[in-house]
Amino acid sequence: MTDYTTVSIPKDLADRVEETIEGTSFQSTSDLVRFLLRSIVIQHQKQGELTEAQFDEIAEQLQDLGYLQ
Repeated sequence: MTDYTTVSIPKDLADRVEETIEGTSFQSTSDLVRFLLRSIVIQHQKQGELTEAQFDEIAEQLQDLGYLQ
């Protein structure tokens, strides 16, 4: 059995995510957040340490997608 924790995001961002995932395979905001975090963690593990430039690039991509403000 997997243990879970709660991550808080602003309501307006959650609303935007809900609109964004309509028509996708993501069933919820949590599904998308898990996917994004796994992707970042996997990338970090494959490359060793994540450089500040790589982190900034990921953050910029998420911002372009509307997930970060």
